[in-house]
Amino acid sequence: MSALILIVEDEPQLAEVLEAYARQEGYRTERAADGNAALTVFRAAHPDLILLDVMLPGRSGLEVLKAVRAAGATPVILVTARAEETDQIVGLELGADDYVVKPFRPREVMARVKAVLRRASQLLGDSEDRPLRVGSLEVDRRAVAARVDGQALSLTPAEFRLLAQLAEVPGRAFTREELLAHALPDSDALERVVDAHLASVRRKLDAAGAPGMLRTVRGVGYRLEAAS
Repeated sequence: MSALILIVEDEPQLAEVLEAYARQEGYRTERAADGNAALTVFRAAHPDLILLDVMLPGRSGLEVLKAVRAAGATPVILVTARAEETDQIVGLELGADDYVVKPFRPREVMARVKAVLRRASQLLGDSEDRPLRVGSLEVDRRAVAARVDGQALSLTPAEFRLLAQLAEVPGRAFTREELLAHALPDSDALERVVDAHLASVRRKLDAAGAPGMLRTVRGVGYRLEAAS
């Protein structure tokens, strides 16, 4: 069965255009015009990906994103009229997988949808059976799960990919460019996006009892090592 895309957009004409392009690509679609309706449809339909406008009546797109992330790792692409880098970073810190800025070409949005769905599929289809272990951290690529002393970490797909890449070679310093190419290879996101995602990963590791595992390497990027 084809992937189900939830289009959350309060401009009817734009929503219709996105829906038409999505269906032309073979996707099934659901639509919502405000934040509360978006969450209702999300919980009932269990979409494979959400195209989520940031500026919505009632509950904002960022509030919807928080609720979606609290429920799981459904891929989310933010659609925003705000081109400021800080707004994009906030959305990515909250767990968005990618973003597009209005005005955009619908075909560009569909290319992003394909890329994000492909990355999610690659995570689920990872053939590596052996979990990666770094100190108290276990990263199970086949199950798409990470745990600290058996306690599960709630990670977004991009966060999981970044953590798995770092865990492949503990102690090695990866540049932001390397990490961005691995986690978001088809996106035009800025390298600062890596900082946003890994700031979230660091908070989750710290909360799970593994402080100090994720290290910033000044002038280079990041490395992962067993907590001392």
